[in-house]
Amino acid sequence: MILIVNSCFSELLLASRMFSITIVELLNDLRHIQYQDSFCIFRSYIGYVFCAGQFYSYLLQANYRYMTAVYPSRLLWQSKRLQIFLIGLSWIFAFVCTIPHMLTSEIQYYIDDQLCELPLHLSFISIYNIVCIYLIPMNGIIFIYFKLIRYVKEINRRVTPANILSRAKRELQMVKRIVILVSIELTLGIPYTIFLLMGFINQPPKYSIRIAFSFVDVSLLFIMIALFQFTDPIKTIVMKKFNRRPNTDIVAIT
Repeated sequence: MILIVNSCFSELLLASRMFSITIVELLNDLRHIQYQDSFCIFRSYIGYVFCAGQFYSYLLQANYRYMTAVYPSRLLWQSKRLQIFLIGLSWIFAFVCTIPHMLTSEIQYYIDDQLCELPLHLSFISIYNIVCIYLIPMNGIIFIYFKLIRYVKEINRRVTPANILSRAKRELQMVKRIVILVSIELTLGIPYTIFLLMGFINQPPKYSIRIAFSFVDVSLLFIMIALFQFTDPIKTIVMKKFNRRPNTDIVAIT
C-alpha cells in the first residue's frame, strides 16, 4: 500500500508541475511576456525530478510484486521499513541523477513555447536524460514482468499448492497493470519522441515542446483514471466518501 501511495503521490506532483507550466504559459501569452522568470529553470529541473520519481516508483512496485510472488518467505522485502527506505532512496536518486541538467546549463528558455526545457538536439545530456529517467526503470519493469510470466508458467506445469499459484497470478496481474500505466505514458509521449529525433537531425518545428507537453498532460489524466481503477483500496475510500454524502443529505432533510 505504501508503494502504491508513493506512485499516486509522484503522479500528483508531476501533474501539478505540468498544470503550473500551463498556467505560466497562459499568463505569459496574455501579458505578451517573452522572457524567462527566475523560477523557469528550476521548474524544468523539478519536473525531471518528478518524472524520474514517477517511473522509479513503478519500478519499486514491480520489484515488490516479484519478490512477494517468488520469495514469499522473505518477509524483509515485505516490511514497511524497507519499503519506506527504498522510497526515500528512489527520491534521493531522482534528485541526484537530474543534477547534471542544472550543472551543464543545458536547460534553455524557448520563447515560442514560453518554458525552459532541455534542447531538442543530439547531446550528451539528452542521451543521459533518456537513459537515466526512462530506459533504466522501463527496462527494469519489462524485465520483471517477463520474469514473472516465466515463473507463473513454470509453477503451473508442476504440482504447486493452490495458494502459491493464485498469489503468483495475482502479483503478475498487478505488474501487468504497471506495464499498462507505463504504456499509456509512452504512447502519448510519442510526439515528444518524434520531435526529439527530428532535433537530432534538423531544427524541430515551432511550438514543438508545447504540442508535446499537451499530449503529456492528456497521458497524466489517463494515468490518474487508470490508477483509480487499478488501486482497489483508494477506489474503495473514494467511493465511500461519495456514498456518505447522499446519506448525510437524507438525514439532514429528515
